[in-house]
Amino acid sequence: MLAVFEKSVATIPDGLQTPQQDPSINALKDAALSRHFSSLHPSAVTINLGASALISYSLDKQNPLLPRLFAVVDDIFCLFQGHVENVAPLKQQYGLTKTANEVTIVIEAYRTLRDRGPYPADQVMRDLQGKFAFILYDSTTKSTFIAADADGSVPFFWGADSEGHLVLSDDVDTVKKGCGKSFAPFPKGCFFTTSGGLRSFEHPLNELKAVPRVDSSGEMCGANFKVDSGSRKESGMPRVGSAANWSQHY
Repeated sequence: MLAVFEKSVATIPDGLQTPQQDPSINALKDAALSRHFSSLHPSAVTINLGASALISYSLDKQNPLLPRLFAVVDDIFCLFQGHVENVAPLKQQYGLTKTANEVTIVIEAYRTLRDRGPYPADQVMRDLQGKFAFILYDSTTKSTFIAADADGSVPFFWGADSEGHLVLSDDVDTVKKGCGKSFAPFPKGCFFTTSGGLRSFEHPLNELKAVPRVDSSGEMCGANFKVDSGSRKESGMPRVGSAANWSQHY
C-alpha cells in the first residue's frame, strides 16, 4: 500500500524530514512514486484525490497472514493490512452487519469519533486487538487517521519528500525512493491525525519525542519517535456535539 498527502492534510512531524533530499522527486505531483510502486506491483490500482492525496494499493505479493484490504464509504478511503482478533464484538459495538470486516470497522470507528466523539480516540485504538496498520483519508474534511498496532507487526514506513509531502507505505524501498533519507518506521502503538499529529494510544498522556536515526555512513535519516516518560498531556478529551469534528480536540 502507498499513500501520499499534501502538507495541509498531513504536517510532517519535526525530526522526520532531513536536509538530504532529492529535489527531483515530488511524490504527489509528478506521479513518479506511484509509477515506481506500480512497477513493483503490476496489479496496483492508483486513486488520485486531486491536489490533496494519492492512494495506491495492490493484492500482489501479500502475506497471507497479514492480508491487505481496501474500502471506500461515503468518501472515506481506507487501506488496511493485517487482521483484528475481536472482529465480532466490534461489529456489534458499531452496529455493523455480519459481512463487515476489518477495513469497514476502521471506517465506522473513525466516523463515530468524527461525528459523535463518545470517548477518546486512544480508547478506540486500544479496542482494536490484533496485528495491523492502516491509512484512512476522509476526502470530505481532508483529514487523515493513520495507525499501527502496539507491536509494529506489519511492515509500515513513513517519510517526507522534498516538497514536505507525507509518504506512507508497507514497502520500504518505495518510501526510500520518494523520501531519500527522510524516512523511518511508523511508530508502533501510535496513531496520526491531521489536527492532532502523532500520539501514542498506549500512553495517551505522554508526549512523543523524536530520536534521530543515523545510517551506517553516519548520515541523518529521519527519526524514531519514542514516548517521553517525563512529559504529560492534559487528561481527557472534551465531549463534542454531533456536528463537531473530533479531530479538532487534540
